[in-house]
Amino acid sequence: MTPEDLVLTRRGVRFWNRYFPATIGRTGKTSNKAEGDGATPVGVHRIVGLLYRPDRMSKPTDWAVPIRPRDLWSDDVNDDDYNLMVRAPHGFSHENLRRADPLYDIVLITDWNWPRAQKGKGSAIFLHQWRRPGYSTEGCVAFRPDHLNWIIQRITYQTRLIVR
Repeated sequence: MTPEDLVLTRRGVRFWNRYFPATIGRTGKTSNKAEGDGATPVGVHRIVGLLYRPDRMSKPTDWAVPIRPRDLWSDDVNDDDYNLMVRAPHGFSHENLRRADPLYDIVLITDWNWPRAQKGKGSAIFLHQWRRPGYSTEGCVAFRPDHLNWIIQRITYQTRLIVR
């Protein structure tokens, strides 16, 4: 581990020698992740992308990709594009990336079960904004918006999310 790693601890997520309150999946952590289980997967996860809402904010970094109105994320194990970003219309189960609420205004994408997904092992472990303190996610890691923005400005290509 290095200071560049985001390390989930009992105190929150440690990053650059600071602790940030965070929420995780509604069923806690798991080393046996399955689609829809509501758990945050244990492991070392690389940060592989950054999405943002260009209608709500300016581009946060030069490597950020805008979320467009038809952008979705496939969470259907029967879909050949399972655990990938797809576009509407999409005939399989999916999650809308362009949400009415601010949860996905800015999203860090991890390499959980990506790029060659194993069907049923879970999709889309993101780092995103939380609804409110203590409100769990569906398996992602969520932060206060200002904390997430602070973290994003300091992410490097070596940064990993470490969940023990």
